[in-house]
Amino acid sequence: MKNLKFLFLPFLIFFVHSSVLSQATEDFEVKEHYNKMEVDIPMRDGIKLHTTIYSPKDTSKEYPILMQRTPYSSRPYGEDQFRSKIGPNELLMKQGNIIVYQDVRGRWMSEGKYDNMRAYIPNKKGNEVDEASDTYDTIEWLINNLDNNNGKVGTWGISYPGFYATYSLLSEHPALKAASPQASIGDFFFDDFHHNGAYLLSYWRATSVFGYQKEKPVDTAWYSFPDLGTEDQYQFFLDAGPLSNLDKYYKEDNEFWQQLKEHPNYDEFWRSRGIVQHLKNIKPAVMIVGGLFDAEDLYGPFAIYKSIEENSDNYNSIVFGPWSHGDWARESGRQAVGNVYFGDSISSHFQKDYETEFFNHFLKGNVEAKPELAEAHMYDTGLRTWNNYSEWPPKNTRTRTFYLGDDQKLTSQASDNKEEFISDPEKPVSYNDEIKMVFTPREYMTGDQRFAARRPDVLVFETEVLEEDLKIVGPIEAILKVATTGSAADWVVKVIDVYPHDAENYEETMPHLKMSNYHMMVRSEVMRGRFRNGFDKPEAFEPNKKTEVNIKLQGINHTFKKGHKLQVQIQSTWFPLIDLNPQTYVDNIFKAEKSDFKKQTHTVYGDSALKFSVLEE
Repeated sequence: MKNLKFLFLPFLIFFVHSSVLSQATEDFEVKEHYNKMEVDIPMRDGIKLHTTIYSPKDTSKEYPILMQRTPYSSRPYGEDQFRSKIGPNELLMKQGNIIVYQDVRGRWMSEGKYDNMRAYIPNKKGNEVDEASDTYDTIEWLINNLDNNNGKVGTWGISYPGFYATYSLLSEHPALKAASPQASIGDFFFDDFHHNGAYLLSYWRATSVFGYQKEKPVDTAWYSFPDLGTEDQYQFFLDAGPLSNLDKYYKEDNEFWQQLKEHPNYDEFWRSRGIVQHLKNIKPAVMIVGGLFDAEDLYGPFAIYKSIEENSDNYNSIVFGPWSHGDWARESGRQAVGNVYFGDSISSHFQKDYETEFFNHFLKGNVEAKPELAEAHMYDTGLRTWNNYSEWPPKNTRTRTFYLGDDQKLTSQASDNKEEFISDPEKPVSYNDEIKMVFTPREYMTGDQRFAARRPDVLVFETEVLEEDLKIVGPIEAILKVATTGSAADWVVKVIDVYPHDAENYEETMPHLKMSNYHMMVRSEVMRGRFRNGFDKPEAFEPNKKTEVNIKLQGINHTFKKGHKLQVQIQSTWFPLIDLNPQTYVDNIFKAEKSDFKKQTHTVYGDSALKFSVLEE
C-alpha cells in the first residue's frame, strides 16, 4: 500500500468544485469579506460534528445559511486558514451568504462511526440517529447560535455531498427552504459501485476512501490506496483474475470491501441504504442537477427527481447539461467531454441563471412565489442548445421501435435473424481504447466506439444515413431476446451517434483520432443477466434457451442530426469498467474461482428491440 497525502479524492477529484479548490478570483479574497470560525456541534446522542462557518463581515443585514455536509473534509482546518472560494458558486459567494461546511459523522474532524450510505430511520426514537437527524440538529444549532442569519437554510453538494443534500430533505427542519442535490448518489446498487448488479471494477480503488474507520478526529488522511505498480489498468485487472484475488489489497479492516463481497444481491443491506424510496411529502424547494455524461452518478439525479415528482407537491426542478461529473461547478470556457466539444460558458450560464436564481429566490425572496425557471432545463447534446420543458421526460412524444435486423441494420420490423458471437473472459472488450490508469473513468461517456465496432464479439446495428433530424428524449428501453451456451452472462447496450465522413475535428479531439465517422457514445448500460427477473433474486440462464433481458438506459436529450446515423452496439464484456462475469453461474461472483470462467457463445435474436421516445414538435 502506498500512502497518499490528502486525498483529492478518487471519486471526487471533480469535487474541486468551485467552492473547494478553484483559483481565487483577482478581485475577491474570501478573507477580506468573511470571518471564519470552527465549532464542534453536539448531536442528540452526544457525538460532536466538526463544522466550519464563513460569515460575512458586513453585519448590517441578515443572511441565509448555505450548508454542505461532506465526507471529503471541510478543510482547510484552522480559523486562520481560508478556502479560496466558498459556496456553490462565485456569485453566491460575492453576494453574501453564511457558508457552512461540516464533516459528517465519523469523517475527518468529526466524532462517531462512519456508515457508508447510512440507512434512513423513518420513525426515530430517543437518541437514534441518521444523516437526517444530524442535519436537523446542525440546522437547529446554526439558526439559534449564528448572528445575522435570516432563519432560512439551503443545502447543496456534488456527488457524495449531493447525497447528503438529498438526505437533508428528510430532516423536516422548518428552516430548510431549498436544497440542490447535484450528481447525488441515489442507491449504491445502481450508482458508482454497481450498475444493475454488475460491479464497477473501475471504482475498486475508491474502496479505500470509504472502507477504513478512524479512531479519533484527524486532519490528515487515515487511509491509503493500493500501489498497483502499472499504468495499464486493463492488464492489471486481467492479470489479477477473479475478484477474490483482490483480497490481498483489502483486508478485513476495510469494511466496505467486506460489505461488497458479502452482499452481491440487492438485499436488505442495500435497500436500506437507498435514499430514493424515502422521498415523500418533501416540503423544501428542490433543484436537482446532473451531467448527461456523468459516468459516476447518472442514475441518482433522474431517480431522485422522479421520486419527488411522484410523491410530493413541492417545487421540484431538474437541470442536466453536457457535463461529466461536477463540470458545472467550474468554468473552463470551452465545455467538452473527452473528444467532443459542446459549447462555451455553459457552466457559467447554469451558475448565474439557475443555481444563483434558485437559492436567492427561496432564501432571500418570496418563498411562496414560483421562480421564473424551467421545470426541466435540459441540454440537447446533438444540436448544442438548451431546451426548456414543463416536465421530464416531456409528454409530447411518440414511441419509435428499432429492431436488431439482418445485415447489421436497425429495422422497423422484427426478423427471424439471429447473430452469434463468442465471449471470452480472457479477451474482454475494453470500455475505451486508451492505455491509462484512472481512478474513476469519465471520458468514455462520449468516447469513440469504432475500436469496439470492429471486434468480432461486438454486434453492430445502425440506421441508414438520416434524411432528417431525429430528436430522442427520456430513457431508452432495450428489450433483448438472447441465449447463451453458458448459465450466466452480462449484456451491454450502447447507443451511438455516428458522425458523417466530413465532420471537422474539435480542439479537444485527441491527435490520434478524427471526428470523421466518429462513433460518439450517447448512452450505455449493462445488465448482469442473473438479475433479469429481479435484483434480489439471481437466476441462472438455461443453456441455449431464448430468454428476454430488459435493460433501461438513463435519459438522453439528443438530436441525431440529418447526415448522421444512429447505431446500437451489443456486447457482453466491458472491461475493466465492470468486472468479468464467469459466464458459469455461481452464487457470488466475488468468490468465483478461475475455473469458473468459461468462454461461451451468445446469441442475439432479430426480435430484440430498442424503444425510443421521439419528440414531436
